[in-house]
Amino acid sequence: MYNELTKNDIKKMREEIEYRKIVLRKELLEDVKEARAHGDLSENFEYHAAKKEKNKNEGRIRYLERMIKTAKIVSDESKEDEVGLNNTVHLYFEEDDEVEVFKLVTTVRGNSLKGLISTESPIGKAILGKKVGDRVFIRVSGDAGYYVVVKEIENTVDDGSDQLRSY
Repeated sequence: MYNELTKNDIKKMREEIEYRKIVLRKELLEDVKEARAHGDLSENFEYHAAKKEKNKNEGRIRYLERMIKTAKIVSDESKEDEVGLNNTVHLYFEEDDEVEVFKLVTTVRGNSLKGLISTESPIGKAILGKKVGDRVFIRVSGDAGYYVVVKEIENTVDDGSDQLRSY
C-alpha cells in the first residue's frame, strides 16, 4: 500500500524529521539522563515520563520515514473549474438541506473535525474532478449513500497551515 502525498507534504515531513533528530532527540536524551540521576528508577516518575517522550519521538520519526518511503507523489494542480487537491468546496447535502464547506487534502492532512477531507474518503473520491452544479452520489457502503451538489469551488492552495496527522 502507498500513501498519496504532494511534494509539499514530503518537504514538511522531512523538515519535521530533521527537527526531531537534531533538536528534539538531544533534548529528550538530556531529560532522560537528568531524570536517571534522581535515584531509584523503579519509583522515578520523571524517568519513566522522560523515556516515554523519547520513545514517542523515535516512533514519530519512524512513522514519517515510512510514510515518505511508501509515498506516491500526486499533483496538487487542478483545472480552475474542477474540484482538486487543496481546493475548498461548498457542498449542498440534499437530505439535510444544508451546505457544508470542506477542503480536499491528502491522507496525511485529513481531519474531518476541521473540515479537511482526504481524497481517499468517500466524499473526497466522489467529488474529485467534479464541477459546480454536478450532482454526486457519495457511496458509503454497498448501495447505501446520499447525494450532494457541488455549489462552489474555491481554488485555495497548500499554504502549510494544514497540519500533518500525528499517526
